[in-house]
Amino acid sequence: MAAATEEIKNLVVGLYEVGAVKFGEFKLKSGIMSPVYFDLRVTVSYPALLQQIAKQLWEISKDAQHDVLCGVPYTALPFATAMSIMNGKPMVVRRKEAKDYGTKKMVEGVFSRGCKCLVVEDVVTSGASVMETARSLREEGLDVIDAVVLLDREQGGPDRIKGEGVTLRSVCLRQRREGESDMDQVLTVSTFIAVLQEKNLLDEATSVAKMSYGERAGMADSNMAKELLTLMESKQTNLSVAADVNTCAEVLQLAEAVGPHICLFKTHVDVLADFSLAFTLELQKIADKHRFLIFEDRKFADIGNTVAMQYGGGVYRIADWSHITNAHTVPGPGIIDGLAQVGKPKGRGLLLLGQMSSSGTLADGEYTKKTVEMAVARRDFCIGFICTSRLSEDPSMIHMTPGVQLEEGTDSLGQRYLTPEVVIGERTSDVIIVGRGIYKASDPAAAALQYKQRGWAGRDEAKKGEGKGRRRSKSELGGGEEGDKVVRRSSKGCGVSRSTCLLTLKTAYTTRLA
Repeated sequence: MAAATEEIKNLVVGLYEVGAVKFGEFKLKSGIMSPVYFDLRVTVSYPALLQQIAKQLWEISKDAQHDVLCGVPYTALPFATAMSIMNGKPMVVRRKEAKDYGTKKMVEGVFSRGCKCLVVEDVVTSGASVMETARSLREEGLDVIDAVVLLDREQGGPDRIKGEGVTLRSVCLRQRREGESDMDQVLTVSTFIAVLQEKNLLDEATSVAKMSYGERAGMADSNMAKELLTLMESKQTNLSVAADVNTCAEVLQLAEAVGPHICLFKTHVDVLADFSLAFTLELQKIADKHRFLIFEDRKFADIGNTVAMQYGGGVYRIADWSHITNAHTVPGPGIIDGLAQVGKPKGRGLLLLGQMSSSGTLADGEYTKKTVEMAVARRDFCIGFICTSRLSEDPSMIHMTPGVQLEEGTDSLGQRYLTPEVVIGERTSDVIIVGRGIYKASDPAAAALQYKQRGWAGRDEAKKGEGKGRRRSKSELGGGEEGDKVVRRSSKGCGVSRSTCLLTLKTAYTTRLA
């Protein structure tokens, strides 16, 4: 990340100090739930800070074509006014609704048809406010092709605005990528936090491993992640059983036996010699009865179009009955998009193969880092990872570790086994996946209960910080250099701490910039 100029650093600190950023639980105009809200309306009470904002917005507008300015009502109106006064540029004012008296104008001010108007905005999330303003101005004969914004929340707003024929320029803090101009750089939430860290306003914080599953459920973008985390908390289990057996009857019998003790039931339907869709209906009934979710361990690994057909159709019709599936990331982000086309409308979730527990695996290093980046970019559908240890400090990302037994060891095919205490307590994973240790036991129900108890005990150790808790590398954290720092001071007037809120934010955004 390129170093921010001192002017921008001072602006960021100024916004923070006057309370222009608030922490809690907020529903944005776009409908997105966020633990942070940028309330830039308070800046009108701080003339010097308002001038700083106007100066930065004017700097990035120099290459834009404009004859007049127009602030998006209402928060950005002071920004546009300050820019107008400081630079001698005329402005117009767009009303949100027409008056029922007087001239009944929607746009006030002096302008002529064809006049180029620069739209000024404070924060962009979905881009809806900028697009709405551009449409209103165009209806009055103004030409709108450029807009400037102080803060881009990185929720796809610039692309949507581009679809309306408007180029959005954002205040610069992000390192320029190849092919981008200075005007394409953005002030992001992660860089906002980075500057506060540099100014010693941030300190070490509680690891996500110490948060309850219930707390994390409230921070997840994906409904499936919310559902699973809520289930784990209420049922007090982080156990998944792998049904690596050969017949439908064996699967159903195992599900009935272990159902009361698990949060997730993992299947491999392509090894079932007698598979039928009727079997999936029976499995769903058992899942509803015992309150667990179904995870088909399909490990998709093809291009987007192909996996979409495999996921939604074919013999198995996986998306119809499996709450969760998984995929390799070798094909790139397209595989996620293809699966999301089918699974997201059904409320399903996707796990990515970040690491594997077999010896000699190639799923490590750069592959793992890229996998984390892909997951964070699609938090609406990706709910976490198959891995051997925690890869991300994003509270919404669920980490599941296979190869768990009561004693450590390695089998004849190179499968490595770890204990529940190591996986949950030391490596701070979230879910233990157990196969042979349960389905080959003389009493699978009793074995499942034992694993459940040891897995939950490991969770208690992780929350207390009693596990060995090795320090994870930057690559495991997805490239974020500030993986575990958050705001020192507690939030005022809300039930969520600043540390929890910023931890959610930072991990949600940092890897996008890596």
